[in-house]
Amino acid sequence: MDDRLLEHLLKKLEEIKDSYTAPMSEGAAKDFGEYQNMCGVIRGLTLAQREIADLVRKLKDDEDDE
Repeated sequence: MDDRLLEHLLKKLEEIKDSYTAPMSEGAAKDFGEYQNMCGVIRGLTLAQREIADLVRKLKDDEDDE
């Protein structure tokens, strides 16, 4: 698998996450429910980024072993 594709995906997820964190830091949530939703999206994106980063590391390690 092409590492560049995964790196691009990581960058895109970071951009999406930033689109939630910036407004949150400015108090953009209208109520607690919206705040919880925004936190959940950020948490999910962070989890996805970790999983993809782990996959990239594993792929690079596998390539080094060959």
